[in-house]
Amino acid sequence: MNYSLRFHPDVEEDLLESFSWYERKSVGLGDKFLQIFYSSSELIIKRPFLYPKIYHDFRRYLLHKFPYALYYLIKKKQIIIVGLFHYAQNPGRIKTSLQKRKE
Repeated sequence: MNYSLRFHPDVEEDLLESFSWYERKSVGLGDKFLQIFYSSSELIIKRPFLYPKIYHDFRRYLLHKFPYALYYLIKKKQIIIVGLFHYAQNPGRIKTSLQKRKE
């Protein structure tokens, strides 16, 4: 089955914040983070049910080489990336953010 990919509007802010943080640490590291983010999104499209449900219908994909996770929903033939969060964030805060972003 082919899925389309959509990003919740708040994911852009999540991504820009993370990109900026890594770019300040080392020039070019932010670009590497973006590459891994987008390649991870492509992996989710190919096998969306491979990654576990962690909270209601929200699934999680752990990024490689960076301590972040993508959270997404599968609705019909669409994958909606709803969050990009650092592992160290309080799980309760992540759940609250996900609930607010649920469509």
